[in-house]
Amino acid sequence: MAVAIDNIVKNGGQCVVEAGTGTGKTFAYLVPALVNNNKVVISTGSKALQEQLFHRDLPSLLKALKKGRKTALLKGRANYLCTYRLNQHVAHVPTDDSDVMHQLAMVAKFATETQSGDLADCVGIEEDAKVLPYVSSTADNCLGKECPDFAECYVRKARLKAMEADLVVINHHLFFADMAVKDSGFAELMPTADTYIFDEAHQVNEIASDYFGETISTKQLQDLVNDIRVIYLSDIPDMLQLGKTLNKLTTSIADLRLVFGGDGARGDWREALQDKVICEALHRVISNLDFLYKVLKLCLDRTEKIEHPFERVLAFKGQLERAFDVTQTGYSYWFETTRRFVTIHITPLDVSRRFQELVTKTEAGFVFTSATLSVDNSLTHFNSSLGLKPEFHKIVDSPFDYKKQALLCLPRYLPETKDELMPHSLVKIAKSVIKAAQGRTFLLFTSYRVMHLVYEGISTATEYPVFMQGQSSKRIILEQFVRHGNAVLLGTASFWEGVDVRGDALSCVVIDKLPFTSPDDPLLQAKMKDAEISGKEPFEDIQLPQAVIALKQGVGRLIRDRSDKGVLIICDNRLVTRKYGETFIKSLPDMTRTRDLDKALNFLENIDTHET
Repeated sequence: MAVAIDNIVKNGGQCVVEAGTGTGKTFAYLVPALVNNNKVVISTGSKALQEQLFHRDLPSLLKALKKGRKTALLKGRANYLCTYRLNQHVAHVPTDDSDVMHQLAMVAKFATETQSGDLADCVGIEEDAKVLPYVSSTADNCLGKECPDFAECYVRKARLKAMEADLVVINHHLFFADMAVKDSGFAELMPTADTYIFDEAHQVNEIASDYFGETISTKQLQDLVNDIRVIYLSDIPDMLQLGKTLNKLTTSIADLRLVFGGDGARGDWREALQDKVICEALHRVISNLDFLYKVLKLCLDRTEKIEHPFERVLAFKGQLERAFDVTQTGYSYWFETTRRFVTIHITPLDVSRRFQELVTKTEAGFVFTSATLSVDNSLTHFNSSLGLKPEFHKIVDSPFDYKKQALLCLPRYLPETKDELMPHSLVKIAKSVIKAAQGRTFLLFTSYRVMHLVYEGISTATEYPVFMQGQSSKRIILEQFVRHGNAVLLGTASFWEGVDVRGDALSCVVIDKLPFTSPDDPLLQAKMKDAEISGKEPFEDIQLPQAVIALKQGVGRLIRDRSDKGVLIICDNRLVTRKYGETFIKSLPDMTRTRDLDKALNFLENIDTHET
């Protein structure tokens, strides 16, 4: 693998490698990146892996190789402190929320001490902190060179450092956000490179779809209203008409969300536009935006701060008007609602051609690697999804002895996955597993509803600490889980990957069912319809590969080291009763298998005496 990547770094081309857990894939791409003199950008799927690469792996390798290569860490702009926005919101506190006020004070103190401006270093400020939109910038609200703090801008400093570095660590979102900016002709945030290496490359297709499409969110619109309100209060408080207009727009944004009904959901935007009430609510938002534009025009000669939001209002109005045009083929038009906001997505169904054009245009070498790229021992699905024709592709198996280290249990006598008795069965299995493993268990779910039901069933019925996704940030929950050493953790999608718990703290992973995307999902429906028109088999070409990759990620949480031992329990009869169950089984590590839950419990009870 390292030799193949070294060849790409030297000569260009494409390379795709699935490297199982424990193969040392990180060093296999870092060494060629460091020993050659070309500029290399390494892109990861998460900020956590970015931090690990930059702060742990790179320094130890540089020391071992005795190389003096310059390295830089570059994140998206929302990760950096914006001193202009901080000062703006300290002077005019944007809300009476006590959490935001307290966090503003913490960030203000951090601003006096930081060199990098990286908000991840601000103690007490988690990645979901309410204050973040008030103290960081977005591509929409950044003033660029017109900003009074431009000389001291942390985003600018990080970018300059990246320009000078030989190796830059970024993430996939930043890569595509930057490519989108380059397409529009603005100055890019990220330096160009001779080689791009994508780790956790199984995420690339989905992230590319987001950036090659368009997203219109009422949250962004509300943020714009908040920004204008700060300028109104600080610079032109006598413009009462502006205050009234902002209030009216805020009300219409809230009303638009209300017409979609109570719970957060996803749906077909084309169908939504057939609803007269939704169309009228959207027209009201556009009408109020238009009036705001006219009011802001009158304020232009009062303060130069209005110029930037004035342009943003016009751009937003254009976006919302385009939301009525759903005639373009090859795209899925869908929406999703959260508790307070609505987001409209226009997503391309196939990014292979666009991505291939991007790869060709850069004239750089490209490496793609992950522990989970193959389906049924083939990389065809991954390669075709991105339009890749790699000179080198390989599946490197994990060196772990899964037969000895792990047991896969597919319990007998389970109800069907959609049966209303299924949560009761999961609670029963969870209780017996937690007892046998003495805590030390991950319970991974495909739905929040089932996760909450199981949590209610076990939280008071076990002596071990029980943590559930949503109680705190992902980082804090994982730290608590590891610190206790005998805890239980319940999580959905975000805990299926990017979680590395080694040693005795984790002995069992229970998965509630095969992670197929919901058949009601509008994006999936559009992709399947498109596959059918193209003469493909929608289930085998779209649904199955996605689910296999997701399951492989969940399974990968269990064995992270040569000395790890554990039990994997998948509570889904379809692995045995459906023909496609074979595809899942073939794609998983070769563990010892059983259908007898008692054998799995016995393995867990005696896990500390098992030799590996």
